[in-house]
Amino acid sequence: MDKKWDSLAVETMALTKTYKGKAAVNHLNLQVQEGAIYGFIGRNGAGKSTTLKMLCGLAKPTAGDIRLFGKPVTDPLVARRIGCLIESAGLYPKMTARQNMLMKARCMGLSDEKSVDRILDRTGLSNTGNKQTRLFSMGMKQRLGIALALLGNPDMLILDEPINGLDPEGVREIRRLIFSLNEEGKTFLISSHILGELNKLSTHYGIIKDGNLVEQISRQELERNCADYYQIEVDDVKRSLPLIEEHIDNIQAKVQDNRTIRIYGLADGAVLNQILVENRIQVYASGFHHMDLEEYFLARMDSSYLDGSQSVKKGEANV
Repeated sequence: MDKKWDSLAVETMALTKTYKGKAAVNHLNLQVQEGAIYGFIGRNGAGKSTTLKMLCGLAKPTAGDIRLFGKPVTDPLVARRIGCLIESAGLYPKMTARQNMLMKARCMGLSDEKSVDRILDRTGLSNTGNKQTRLFSMGMKQRLGIALALLGNPDMLILDEPINGLDPEGVREIRRLIFSLNEEGKTFLISSHILGELNKLSTHYGIIKDGNLVEQISRQELERNCADYYQIEVDDVKRSLPLIEEHIDNIQAKVQDNRTIRIYGLADGAVLNQILVENRIQVYASGFHHMDLEEYFLARMDSSYLDGSQSVKKGEANV
């Protein structure tokens, strides 16, 4: 069943954080809709963790505003609606998983131990018994971090690299858990370097580079942008585009560089190759491709792609 996106769980307005005069986050305008699983993507040092820390109240913005569920981030009632796992869980190493959970629950004013046991069971940690967390694997620590973030039944979880260190089965378990909680109405804001996993999870994406938001895009928009394309490498892009425009209808051509063209909506690559060869244009390589999230992300991170690519629809060739 399709969700209706009516309101925002997270909205930032010109959010900025500087360290020693350098902007780690620069005028960020982020929007996360209620009920979304928002994948936050960026290279190391792009500003992801700094952004999440500000949303969780762990770092103070230099400038700009944050609103969570329509209220200021400083509102104490809003803080109760957010569960966070940033970088590491901050565990007491000589305590068990349950003891760590009970400690945080008491600090939050929660007294229902049964809810602690339910969360441990749901995150696959109910059988850890008296094992101290210093002996946990990284994956177990990540799961306990998520369990701690679930205390108090928050409406939104902000997770920084939640599947870091998990084996494939652990990743599947966390994915199922996120889907299950999302079906119950919880919103997720997740950063991760594992783009293939984000692609399986996310309903929306935000791409950040050098503290700047490059793009926000829904899964549906991403799927349209990652449509199958025919890529051709030729010796003369300027001559090739008018020929493509003249002979082939209902396509979109995008120039990647001085010898490569991507063509969307093309059904028969052989016909195109024949047209170019007959007009004495040398074709070095050609073939159909499908862009995945990783390729899309890397393209957005490549400044030469952002600054130099050109889209040419039929009737608009201007190279």
